[in-house]
Amino acid sequence: MFEGDVRRLLATVGIATAIGLASGELLLCYLAATLLHLAWLYRNLLRLLTWLRNRSTLDAPESPGLFEEITLEIDYLRERHRKRKKTLASYLRQFQQATRALPDATIVLGEDGEVQWANEASARYLGIRWPEDMGQRITNLIRHPTVREFVLAKRTESALEIPSPISPHRFLSILLAPYGESRWLFVARDITELHRANLVRSDFVANVSHELRTPITVFRGYLELLYEQRDMAPPPWLPALEQLNAHANRMQELVEELLLLSRLEQSDRVSDPEPVLVSEMLADILKQARIVSGAREHLFTLETDATLRILGSASELKSCFTNLVVNAVNYTPARGVIRVRWFADARGAHLEVQDNGIGIAEEHLDRLTERFYRVDSARARGDGGTGLGLAIVKHVLIRHSGTLDIRSQLGAGSTFRCDFPPEAIVPQSSLPLSRPA
Repeated sequence: MFEGDVRRLLATVGIATAIGLASGELLLCYLAATLLHLAWLYRNLLRLLTWLRNRSTLDAPESPGLFEEITLEIDYLRERHRKRKKTLASYLRQFQQATRALPDATIVLGEDGEVQWANEASARYLGIRWPEDMGQRITNLIRHPTVREFVLAKRTESALEIPSPISPHRFLSILLAPYGESRWLFVARDITELHRANLVRSDFVANVSHELRTPITVFRGYLELLYEQRDMAPPPWLPALEQLNAHANRMQELVEELLLLSRLEQSDRVSDPEPVLVSEMLADILKQARIVSGAREHLFTLETDATLRILGSASELKSCFTNLVVNAVNYTPARGVIRVRWFADARGAHLEVQDNGIGIAEEHLDRLTERFYRVDSARARGDGGTGLGLAIVKHVLIRHSGTLDIRSQLGAGSTFRCDFPPEAIVPQSSLPLSRPA
């Protein structure tokens, strides 16, 4: 491949040797030949550099040998790069066309949350226009506290529901997903119709519950009167009175829980949060749990941080924690162990209710917080459950910025953990000092 270069070098050395032997200055001739060869190499390198800088206007330099091979190799690499760039540009156009046609608002964010690209739906739903808003941080364009927290925390495990910043009657579900290297996809989906359907359902349930409340109260009043005088009733009536009383109490409990759930769904935040000393609340809840346990004689253990308080609604938190503990009682065999822990770590405050009961199959875990969802309908009805307990737990936690983590295995028991963020914890320094007795 490089025979020409070798012959040229040998010829230069041969001529220098001949002249040096003839003149008696062999070393000087070798030095002159080396300088001439270096000058030739420099000239070819300079032509190659000039061609690389002005390739569009100049032809490739004609230098046989090594420089010709370098020129051909550079040409090949440049052509391959051009084809690859063309292919990538085609893929990018296809991606942009596909995302531009999506009905969901789709925005590509940089590492610091700056807008790098947005489709047309982003302008309709979020008021973000591309390329006008390119380089702007999305938290500056969407001035919503929950969106700012959502983006800064890079929460990819759940969706965020907010009203549209340009149309308060439109509701959006926002997802955040990692994309490429240090980039994020910010996707907003229109869920207005779903939100309206949920609102209609919630209003319907609330209205029906309110309408049922009065007749059930009247019915229970007369039934209690009959039940208190059951000794005067004919013996065949006694089983009927027992069943009527049990089902009337169940209907009353169901209506009350439906009304509570409707109130919880009206807002995602507690209006007037106050410091709640959870340790005292849990002690009262375990007293009630022991009464519910009765002859089953469950073993209860309570481990709490006596000074740990969180901001929230005491009544809502008590309803939430009571549901979890009573569930553990109902689904744990006699003499089973139920452990309750209230503690804090770097991730926030946590309530953990653990039992060694019958457990729950994995396919049911994702649906446990749906209203009226039952793993075992016959058992749940036999234990007097309404099917709303965990739905109430979920909505109470939403209103307290918390989450519910469920871990269970058939035959090995279950663990329900309520996780509250660090900002929900009340610092000891902010509590008023107690007066000396």
